[in-house]
Amino acid sequence: MLEILTSPQNPRYKQLKKLAESAATRRESGQTLLDGEHLLAAALDAGVRPRVVLTPLDAPMHRLLARCAAVEHIQLAPALFNALSPVKTPTGVLALIDIPAAVPPASPPFCVLLEAIQDPGNLGTMLRSAAAAGVGVAYLSPQCADAWSPRVLRAGMGAHFTMQIIEHADLCAVARQFDGAVCAAELDASQTLYQIDLHGAVAFAVGNEGAGLSPELCAAASVRFSIPMPGQVESLNAAAALAVCLFERVRQKG
Repeated sequence: MLEILTSPQNPRYKQLKKLAESAATRRESGQTLLDGEHLLAAALDAGVRPRVVLTPLDAPMHRLLARCAAVEHIQLAPALFNALSPVKTPTGVLALIDIPAAVPPASPPFCVLLEAIQDPGNLGTMLRSAAAAGVGVAYLSPQCADAWSPRVLRAGMGAHFTMQIIEHADLCAVARQFDGAVCAAELDASQTLYQIDLHGAVAFAVGNEGAGLSPELCAAASVRFSIPMPGQVESLNAAAALAVCLFERVRQKG
């Protein structure tokens, strides 16, 4: 089924615009927009079937449309299509999907607890690093950026479709119930990341880019460590610090 939209006043286009711009609309509808062929391919590979595929009017047939043969297709006037995309140079395809339901395992062996990560780029980068390191579940506090926003999705580069993402989680409760080591970085910890045993079940807790972890979540952690930094800086970007921690666990596990 093919539909063509050329007016920004079209009710269907207005709803798509709201999905692109509003976290509340995404939460209420349980839907989001994927921007670009990489994200759409990752979703299709994970078995996620789009509700609608969108392309610019009069553009050449996009190669991924062959994988969406029975999916509704909307062609948009180029200006309308570009207004839905979060990038200056869109790749020529968008997709409307239902946000996958998160079903975390009872005892995840490797997870991350992300507290008040408000920068969408940082959050997406953290999810990408976590997915690459084999993390199965990411728990996000209520103060985190919307995990399914277009900017977080783009930074995640498909990570969303390889792991469970639990938003609005009570991180202290998760930490208390976790059957393994809950690890938190502290500048004045008595041991370093490279001295702690990460072979068993591990959860890394990471805090806000400026404030760090809350005292409550720090208190719920069972292991505290520092990241050695011989250079002349006080701290690492939160996403970079998490990547260092995740891949030390990968190294130890072999």
